[in-house]
Amino acid sequence: MGIRFDYNNVLDAAVGREHGLTLKQLEGLSKQAARLHETYIRKIRESGKIGFFDLPYDKALANRVNKLAREIRGNCDTFVVLGIGGSALGPICVHTALRHYYHNFDSAARGKDPRLFVVDNSDPELIASLLDIIDLKKTVFNVISKSGTTPETMTQFMVFFEQVASKLGKAGIAKRFVATTDESKGFLRRLADEYGLATLPIPDNVGGRFSEMTAVGLLPAAVSGVNINQLLAGAAEMDKACSNPNLMQNPAYLNAAIHYLLDTKKGKSISVMMPYSNALRDIADWYRQLWAESLGKKFDQKGNIIHAGQTPVKALGATDQHSQVQLYAEGPNDKIINFIEVENFRRKCSIPKVFKSLPELDFMTGSDMGQLLNYELAATEFALTQANRPNVRFTIDKVTPQNIGGLLYLFEVQTAFAGGLYGIDAFDQPGVEEGKKATNALMGRGTKADKEKSRQVAQYLKGKKIKPVQC
Repeated sequence: MGIRFDYNNVLDAAVGREHGLTLKQLEGLSKQAARLHETYIRKIRESGKIGFFDLPYDKALANRVNKLAREIRGNCDTFVVLGIGGSALGPICVHTALRHYYHNFDSAARGKDPRLFVVDNSDPELIASLLDIIDLKKTVFNVISKSGTTPETMTQFMVFFEQVASKLGKAGIAKRFVATTDESKGFLRRLADEYGLATLPIPDNVGGRFSEMTAVGLLPAAVSGVNINQLLAGAAEMDKACSNPNLMQNPAYLNAAIHYLLDTKKGKSISVMMPYSNALRDIADWYRQLWAESLGKKFDQKGNIIHAGQTPVKALGATDQHSQVQLYAEGPNDKIINFIEVENFRRKCSIPKVFKSLPELDFMTGSDMGQLLNYELAATEFALTQANRPNVRFTIDKVTPQNIGGLLYLFEVQTAFAGGLYGIDAFDQPGVEEGKKATNALMGRGTKADKEKSRQVAQYLKGKKIKPVQC
């Protein structure tokens, strides 16, 4: 593994006693961490109730995915993922990290790899615009839903299904769609069986935000040319480091403890993920769902109201030095910043000396753009530390499938362990369900409960006493 974790800048020696932690405070959680390791992490892992821990070792699934991916690659020039939440954010972040940055726009860079589009919303312009640029005869759609009841995904499926059926006929459906869904039950499983679609399973014990190393994430990655065996190998290697019961030697447990203590003891209620790499920009988006949906809970596991969780924010270095860092440096001191550094970029771009009439710019010439970007990270880290703003840094030696697999797995274990520290269930999302029920009711689903929910929503909308301001 080529990943290092530096937490110097959360300690009081760097950012002061008011905003920083002492080593004694961190080490003071060691006994609790060891206890959580045995009674919580190991327990849920061995019980099989939470399955993401075992995904890096599922070689049978990897072989199955690779086989289907080879068939798909010979049957299309465009692969479209229909999904939302973890079914979209995971595939997007891995694709951005490990494929050419302009993969979809440059056939020479892409080679024989299909284009990858992820339709992650029910915006009609998004869907109609995609139909403008794809050839249905050369496109395969991957519809992803465990139950087949996700309204955004299933309505997307209905739109594209109708287009394929009307233009290619019923015989074209099985060639143009694959389903990633429950192995034996659910609406999407019924449709897949009815129309003879190729399928891959979503395990019952893996939630969407932890699903990137299931078929949900592996198939889009493999189709677009990512070596998924190396991705899984990196996660398996990281599992060794993240299985250490010693808090101070386990990077996932340690960063979870840092976030937990800064949140509950120092008022740092915001966690910023800020990679200094365009290839890693979408990891910040993926992290937002993982951290927010897992830890944002009203109740602890004993039923006490605690309103747990930090607000995750995504940023990109150096872009957001010019949009967000002013706030981070001089605004409320309520954040911890997670930097991600790439030590060796895969491409070089030297800064030439071209403007002889402006010798004032000569100090920038002769360096590489990657060196400049990392200097900007170091400078931002220094400035924030000087302003007593806690921050940590993950450094990866190079963007590779192994390192991406390891980094994603680390953040998943970190999130699970943080759930244990807060005493909440990190694997459910009850706060999302009310909105889903209301959406289904407004769309006209006809159960008695839906009709009552629709009535409640209509009453809520009519009950707004102040009229909107006309702009």
